[in-house]
Amino acid sequence: MKAAVLQEQEQMVCTEHPNPQPGSGEVVIRVRSCGICGTDQHIYHGHPGSAEVHTPIVLGHELAGVVVAVSDDVDTLAAGDRVTVDPNIYCGSCEYCRSGKLHLCDRLQAIGVTRDGGMAELCAVPAANCYRIPDRMSFEEAALIEPLGCVLHGFRKLAIGPRDHILIIGGGFIGQLFLQLVRASGASRITVSEPAAFKHDRLRELGADEVLSPLDPDAAGKFASGADIVIECVGRKDSVEMAVGAARKGGQVLLFGVASPDTEIHIRPYDVFAKELRIMGSFINPFTHLEAIALVSQGRISLEPLISHRFTLEELPQAMRDYPNLGVSKGIINL
Repeated sequence: MKAAVLQEQEQMVCTEHPNPQPGSGEVVIRVRSCGICGTDQHIYHGHPGSAEVHTPIVLGHELAGVVVAVSDDVDTLAAGDRVTVDPNIYCGSCEYCRSGKLHLCDRLQAIGVTRDGGMAELCAVPAANCYRIPDRMSFEEAALIEPLGCVLHGFRKLAIGPRDHILIIGGGFIGQLFLQLVRASGASRITVSEPAAFKHDRLRELGADEVLSPLDPDAAGKFASGADIVIECVGRKDSVEMAVGAARKGGQVLLFGVASPDTEIHIRPYDVFAKELRIMGSFINPFTHLEAIALVSQGRISLEPLISHRFTLEELPQAMRDYPNLGVSKGIINL
């Protein structure tokens, strides 16, 4: 088969690769669409993924396609089934798995992170990680069920009331998903902080009451007024510090953006104490795939209009190299 293989840091090639065979409990899917996640870029540049990465590896943990081969011990799926994939594989026996916190598994494995993923024509995955999709759902939408599931996990941590003012920091793909969920929750007011002016109209269309640029000096006073809930979707030092500073008394702060492991922030513990802030993290997507599929299939969450760039497998090595300069909000590979 053809695959985009990350041979070592910042060295990806599109090449012939052995066809995967289904192991016990597995199926092989013909990949039709695979999203490019910020985590793929982190791994490409030598930073950690959700688990330790060893090259050579085929990246791609946001994938959907058609089942083409099934292990003899699998009776839940059949060739021809259209599926989306939850990439995360848990050991089931560590302390976290046995206490219901599977996503914090000590031996977490992930398709496209610790084993070959969806940036290839074929991919072997556990049958238990596959979810059938409705016929009316496109493969592009199905591939993006995984990031929506991650957003749902973070969203579930928040207690949103009808009087709440929500500030979303970062209006890219993840911020746009949060925006749609928050809008549907009935919050009183939603402000989005986004420096890229070309995204502002889309953010208003998706339900933002106010879109501000953090680069605009006139916006500083508005951020200082405080939000009941702040959702940080960037993962930069300045944006994280802004998130903590912009929360009002009794506020909730969700740090969703993935920061570099060496990023350090400056906050005053007194402010956390005096404002009695609740600061939370959010890691991957436990038990959210079915809800994400339902939200998209019912038309309550829009995914395809959020895709800014589409690539072929052959274009992927150069796209990964040039990604920071392409102005990508959300990229996807179609096979």
